Amino acid sequence: FRRAVEEGLLDPKRMVQIGIRGAISDAENYDFAREAGIRIIVIEEFMERGVDAVMAEARSIVGEAPAYVSFDIDALDPSFAPGTGTPEIGGITTREAQKMVRALAGVDIIGADLVEVSPPLDPSGVTALTGGTLLFELLCVMTVQMLAQ
Repeated sequence: FRRAVEEGLLDPKRMVQIGIRGAISDAENYDFAREAGIRIIVIEEFMERGVDAVMAEARSIVGEAPAYVSFDIDALDPSFAPGTGTPEIGGITTREAQKMVRALAGVDIIGADLVEVSPPLDPSGVTALTGGTLLFELLCVMTVQMLAQ
């Protein structure tokens, strides 16, 4: 995202990152995001405020203009999605993730992705199932919005 912002491809003031946590991130990345105007909601704030309040803020940041949603599977706690390259305990639950995606109903989503699923890291297949289900949820939200237009 940093490179896309630096090249003028993304409007940082319409970006929100939710559930950020972990010790492997460089503090410089957080500094850049804040200076650029990207709203970062760390996991502690997410847990304190709850899905409804956080998603209401996210919707207000995105506004009515077309939006792109990128869902990083490592936002989930690894007990729900262990098959990712950067597992970090203390993440969101699958139920919270579904509620977050469903809260996007009415947003003009023109594209979406789900990243960081690594099936070889999860022989049980639960991460792939979770990722596929969240993508299905995103597609449903997008389809309802397209039909409403």
